[in-house]
Amino acid sequence: MFTGIITDIGKVRKIETRGDTYMEIETSYDIDTVDIGASICCSGVCLTVVDKGEDWFGVDVSAETLSCTSLGDWTEGTRINLERALKVGDELGGHIVTGHVDALGKVLAVGQEGDSRRIRFSMPEELARFIAPKGSVTINGTSLTVNEVGTDEQGHYFGVNIIPHTQEKTTFGEIAVGDSVNLEIDVLARYVARMNEF
Repeated sequence: MFTGIITDIGKVRKIETRGDTYMEIETSYDIDTVDIGASICCSGVCLTVVDKGEDWFGVDVSAETLSCTSLGDWTEGTRINLERALKVGDELGGHIVTGHVDALGKVLAVGQEGDSRRIRFSMPEELARFIAPKGSVTINGTSLTVNEVGTDEQGHYFGVNIIPHTQEKTTFGEIAVGDSVNLEIDVLARYVARMNEF
């Protein structure tokens, strides 16, 4: 489990195709405190540490994960949002995040609103009922508040505002129109929707 509060920006340093795809990710985390087998949320995807070095950790990524997330677009040098797993007793600063991506979205528009960036994302129709104004959504591993939802000729969309602090501490400062993003809906919205089916 995670909170969607990003604690490091990592960088993909190596990608190898084996039975699965192996990636090494540079980090400023104290690697001595990162165990083999630990879970780290990498731009919204929960991955297991299988190797580590002085300033990096290695993960195996299945073909399924590559096909369902933006990880298939990563190249050496790609910067990614990182969060270590939540410990019992830690502050829950964002919302409950599982690291299981529900769908891919695309950046439709990026604009300035004061010092903040206003970003609009596409979302698949099947997620539209789970994303509501003032609700929470996870985008590339970051817990964000939804400002708008709507539908136009291109389909369903929602928008968020990214304050300067979040721009600096995540990869949202460099996001651009056309980029694919990993979306995870609020787990509470998922359970409420399920309960309403009965």
